[in-house]
Amino acid sequence: MSNRIAIAEGLFTDGDAPCLIGGRDRETGRILFPCPSDATRFEAVTLPRNGTLWSWTVQRYRPKSPPYAGPEAFEPFAIGYVELPDAVIVEAPLTGVAFDAITIGMPMQTVLKPLNSDAHGNTIMTFAFAPRDVEAVHE
Repeated sequence: MSNRIAIAEGLFTDGDAPCLIGGRDRETGRILFPCPSDATRFEAVTLPRNGTLWSWTVQRYRPKSPPYAGPEAFEPFAIGYVELPDAVIVEAPLTGVAFDAITIGMPMQTVLKPLNSDAHGNTIMTFAFAPRDVEAVHE
């Protein structure tokens, strides 16, 4: 049986309502994503799960590896910037919605989705955003 493991430690919470983990600058209060590793300067904070689609496009060709770590069999995917209120704008894949149904201002929520498997058969999980009115994708 394979385990689910995060693509990176400290990037998001797991569970039925996953959230991204950002970092708040202890001096200025500015929030960044992902949380920088400098714990003396940045405090880890759970970001809002829900946000609003700020902008988007479709990735129609397989990006260079590295940094691309997705499946070998490439399929175009939507990618967007989602504004998480009073926090930050995050770039991530969009899931659970047809390209022609995506609209600026669309209510979105953080979801987890499988990316690929590692050499041990573990499922590598990453985050994405899905329309808020759709059942959360949490495979």
